[in-house]
Amino acid sequence: MVDAVPIDQASGLRRMANPKPVRVLAVTGGKGGVGKTNVAVNLGVALAHNGNKVLILDADLGLANIDILLGLHASANLHHVITGERTLEEIMLEGPEGIKIIPAASGIKDMAELSPETHAGVIQAFSELNQEFDTLIVDTAAGISDSVTSFTRAAQEVVVVVCDEPASVTDAYAIIKLLSREHGIFRFRVMANMADGAQHGREIYNKILKVTDRFLDVALDYMGYVPRDEFLQKSVKKQRAVVEAFPRSKSAQAFMTLADKAVKWPLPASASGHLEFFVERLIQPQTTTIEAVS
Repeated sequence: MVDAVPIDQASGLRRMANPKPVRVLAVTGGKGGVGKTNVAVNLGVALAHNGNKVLILDADLGLANIDILLGLHASANLHHVITGERTLEEIMLEGPEGIKIIPAASGIKDMAELSPETHAGVIQAFSELNQEFDTLIVDTAAGISDSVTSFTRAAQEVVVVVCDEPASVTDAYAIIKLLSREHGIFRFRVMANMADGAQHGREIYNKILKVTDRFLDVALDYMGYVPRDEFLQKSVKKQRAVVEAFPRSKSAQAFMTLADKAVKWPLPASASGHLEFFVERLIQPQTTTIEAVS
């Protein structure tokens, strides 16, 4: 008699010796050009400056750019982990304030269209990660692809970056709508980027709040704003985080304030706070089977 026996792909992850829950933040925005990656990097550096052990995952799997933003050279990336050429520890980069970065590939189409079998390779890679972290920040790709929704629904906190452009507000609404109606996510943190001041930041937030309150059953929380700042542009050209390059700038101070807020968000008391939850949720609908003879 032949029966299909499900494989528990995440079993190895439950053996991870990390006694502390990990805060998992997905930074998304719907459209490109809203400064999402800059937010993810500088928020991570600000958290690390305050003593957090931070891991940033570049989840724009086919068009990676975090290593370029920080002027780092990635000799290998997540593609090499999935193909078995490297371990996760071997590709990990160290950035400012000791943050760790998992670089993704750039210009590899297959990385943007991962199969269930490839996701299993990602799980195995995380199961072998021995380092402890307080916060995992996931910088998602732009748009509302399956990759974006997979990463965001697997996180505990979804940070939506919005700027004062009609397309930004529209696309942010689209990702919130998709995640709430199809994936059961009902709480979002909204961060206004490139605002002209505190009042303008609140106005940007109110624009998206007005639309979601009318059409969606979700809860939005105003995380705060990052001001339009010439020092932020200078730091990009220098390939450095503004928090490190210009710590007294308005944008750097704003990121420090945002980090102070993020560390006060409640941590999960259960296994949902661990890295294994993140990766397990990432591939949850894609359980494979083997044929067993009895």
